[in-house]
Amino acid sequence: MTPTRLTLTLTATTLLLLTGTTAYADDPSVPPGTEPTAAAPVDVDGNDPDLKLPEGATLAEPKVLDIKQVVEDESGDERREDTNADVKFALQAEVLFGKDSARLGAEARARIAAIAQEIRAQNATRIRVFGFTDDLGSSAHGDVLSKQRANAVHDVLDDALDDPGVTFEVRGYGEQYPIASNATEASRRKNRRVEISFPRGT
Repeated sequence: MTPTRLTLTLTATTLLLLTGTTAYADDPSVPPGTEPTAAAPVDVDGNDPDLKLPEGATLAEPKVLDIKQVVEDESGDERREDTNADVKFALQAEVLFGKDSARLGAEARARIAAIAQEIRAQNATRIRVFGFTDDLGSSAHGDVLSKQRANAVHDVLDDALDDPGVTFEVRGYGEQYPIASNATEASRRKNRRVEISFPRGT
C-alpha cells in the first residue's frame, strides 16, 4: 500500500479541563463499544499555584490526547487508522467481493493475510470484524449482506492466524455508521466496506 495521504486528528480534548467544561469526541462512524481508551500517565496537582486556575475552580480528570493517524492508499481501496489504543483497517467492498456477493477472491485473501501479519506483530488476541453497506436497497438486505461479508473476512483471518487464543467479534451493521454521505456513487463506495480492528501491542 502506497501512503499518499496522512492526517492527524485529535479525538480527545485538552489534557487539563476545568470541571463542567469537558467535551467529548462524537464520531458516529465508530460502532458502539469500539472507541479507544487510554489511561492518563501523570498525576496533576490541583493546588499547584503555577496552574493559575480561576478562584473556586478545580481540575477535571486528566485525559491523554488520543492522536489518530490515517493512511489511505492511492486508490482509496484500503485505509489504515492508528490511535494510541487501536489499529483499524478498512477495506472497500469492491476490492474484496463481487457485486452483492460475499465470496472472496484470491487478491482479497492476500490483502486479508497481510492484515493477519500485522495482527501477529501487535500480539493482538481480540479482533473485531465489522461489515457495512451503503443505503441502496432494503435495510434488511444490507444487514444480512454486511454480516455475510464480515463472516467471510473472519474465516480467512481465523485460518491465517491459526491461533486458538484469538477471539473475534463479528458484526454486520448494514447501512449504519456511514463514513460518507451516500449522495453519490463515489461516497457510497466508501461506505461499502469491511473494517478489521484490534488493540495495539504494548
